[in-house]
Amino acid sequence: MGSEMCIRDSYKIALTGLIAALSYVVFTFLQIKIMIPGTPDATSIHLGNAVCVLGALLLGGPLGGIGGAIGMTIGDLLDPIYILSAPKTFILKLCIGLVTGIVAHKLGHLSTCKDSKTAFKWSLLAAICGLGFNMIFDPVFSYCYKLVILGKPIAELTLLPNFVTTTVNAIASVIISTAVYNALRPALKKAGLLPIVGASANTKRFHTKKSAT
Repeated sequence: MGSEMCIRDSYKIALTGLIAALSYVVFTFLQIKIMIPGTPDATSIHLGNAVCVLGALLLGGPLGGIGGAIGMTIGDLLDPIYILSAPKTFILKLCIGLVTGIVAHKLGHLSTCKDSKTAFKWSLLAAICGLGFNMIFDPVFSYCYKLVILGKPIAELTLLPNFVTTTVNAIASVIISTAVYNALRPALKKAGLLPIVGASANTKRFHTKKSAT
């Protein structure tokens, strides 16, 4: 039992690392960066948040959020334009994962859903809630953060562009994360590799194949 639990925990840690790596790659190399006139700041269109949501749907809010937060925070730290935003990025991406995880697994019990329609409904609702939270709080939090770090003029100039790109990112990320999760879920479940989020120590933490009769 102990070794089996160790393998399962190692699997979750490995998936969290994969989510971190994917979020970094998607955010860093597939983004469309838009410089904001009159400021040293930029905003961007990217799908890093989709990876964060995907991680929360697969692994639960804490692990999915941490994976996405680590990946995109590293992306910020390695970019001279975004480096000052790194702490803000970590907090907001972690919150995306937590909100998504609460809706998906605390309310919808997503990982134990029996049919694909119910799984699709809860994964879509969870993605909308997580990214809807970010669509509201990212521009507001960014404004307050930049007000302190960069001053009021820059905070005001970046507010509207940040809201527009955050909205575009949210819509695209809801579609992508929901589609990818529901495409992966049957294969992972069939292979016995779909984690059961929130399972106690005395219950199985992965869906397993049915034994042959």
